[in-house]
Amino acid sequence: MRRCLALDLKDDADLIARYEAWHRPGAVPEPVVASIRAAGILEMEIWRVQDRLFMLIEAGPDFSPQAKAAADMDSRDVRAWERLMSAFQKPLPGSASDEKWRDMRRIFALSEQP
Repeated sequence: MRRCLALDLKDDADLIARYEAWHRPGAVPEPVVASIRAAGILEMEIWRVQDRLFMLIEAGPDFSPQAKAAADMDSRDVRAWERLMSAFQKPLPGSASDEKWRDMRRIFALSEQP
């Protein structure tokens, strides 16, 4: 299963640099990484252009976004990480007040072309 999500960062060069620093190898707290893996996520990448983020998730067949969200709410470490990341992030235009990462809809696939 592949999921693609989008989110914006606050348009501040210092905040963006700090956000990127928090995502360097070894900087994300181990309990947060463990929770991602425990949810059945096989690979996760975050890409950035200016203040726009794009997250690509590759997950196994048993992955459930709802179960992951519930587990995150039960984890003090993940909640602390999300609070920290909220200092850097801003919702996409049109998002609900409690909505962060938004699912994207695929509109093209080369494999589907004649």
